[in-house]
Amino acid sequence: MDLQYYGANCLSVTYKNTRLVIDDNLTSLDKKSITKDSDVALFTFNDFQNTGARLNFNGSGEYEVGDISVVGVDTKPFMNDDSGSMATMFKITAADISILVTGHVLGEFNADELDRIGNIDVLVVPIGDNGYTLDPAGVLKLIKNFDPKIIVPTHYKSAKLKYPVEQIDIETAIKELAMDAKDKVAKLKLKPAELTDVTQLAILEES
Repeated sequence: MDLQYYGANCLSVTYKNTRLVIDDNLTSLDKKSITKDSDVALFTFNDFQNTGARLNFNGSGEYEVGDISVVGVDTKPFMNDDSGSMATMFKITAADISILVTGHVLGEFNADELDRIGNIDVLVVPIGDNGYTLDPAGVLKLIKNFDPKIIVPTHYKSAKLKYPVEQIDIETAIKELAMDAKDKVAKLKLKPAELTDVTQLAILEES
């Protein structure tokens, strides 16, 4: 199973002949959409626009796409308000590896949400701070909740994107996490045999 990062919260998860694209709102950030008509699109937020993918999913539910299992779990969004809107976390499982993509979540989960998520191997989480998404301290709380083997940060400062709110740079985020990061890679290739009991920080190059 391969992970590739495109900036903001947008990434792809590819396994065999199936590619999932998560949170492709790149056009709103002055970058070209990466979604193809053969892809399956997932959105952690409710106000998504159809990207032209063959399937679009947002909200709570259980889905099977090719050899990939997807579970959507609704939770409170980071910018919580009185509208009752929810954010959706996605647990993606294939080849005996489970990935949790959080999106912009508040980070306070009830017992039912934690039970539905269960054990995970990889945590994909935004880290940009400045009142727009979780900061490194909030990410550390998520790590304690889920005890992942690999952490993949997203939504940090990018020269290729025009964020409505400036995000912190990845170097500052890594320093505040107080974790050693692996070398940057263009694509993260996940294999069960290579997962360790020591939590690792994986930084993906923005494609």
